[in-house]
Amino acid sequence: MNIAQNTSEYDHKAHRIILSAIISIALISAVNAQVTTVNEKPPFKERIFYGGSLGLQFGTQTNIEVLPVVGLWVLPRVAVAAGPGFRFYRYQNVNTSIYSVRGYIQLVPVRDINKMLPLGVHTSIILQFEDEGLSLDSKYWHNVDRDPKRFWVNQIMAGPGISQQMGKKSSLNILILWTLNNNGYSIYNDPVLRISFVF
Repeated sequence: MNIAQNTSEYDHKAHRIILSAIISIALISAVNAQVTTVNEKPPFKERIFYGGSLGLQFGTQTNIEVLPVVGLWVLPRVAVAAGPGFRFYRYQNVNTSIYSVRGYIQLVPVRDINKMLPLGVHTSIILQFEDEGLSLDSKYWHNVDRDPKRFWVNQIMAGPGISQQMGKKSSLNILILWTLNNNGYSIYNDPVLRISFVF
């Protein structure tokens, strides 16, 4: 193993430690906020949300990604969501589709930045931890035609972001996510910028 590989492994471990610490702090903050909340919990149907993200890239590379979700606010500052995904990728002699199933937990350690810094910006700080199963084409990922034609890999990602309220239940979320596990397949290039909309 050379120095570059050692540095890469060190950076990867450092990212995991930092993200784990951030998620732990956010979870404690969210639980503390829930304990001090005296408001009655909204009805179940008001705590359900829908949304997702759409990615489009055309030109030398074609990359189309659709990630719908349905979720639930289990606590005022903790949400869980899940959904399927589809990604079409074409570059040179590669022409493949990636199917996925993912679930995530989202924490809101800061609900309104304006209460901490009175700048007139009413934006939330969020943290997201997600687990995604990806179905890949053996032909392009193993460079051979073989059975089974497709195989599954697991991708774990986490990172911070902001959420801008757009209405009573809708918001625009911007996240920066890092891969926490090295499965040997470079599905994403760290960090991943993800923009999603929920309502």
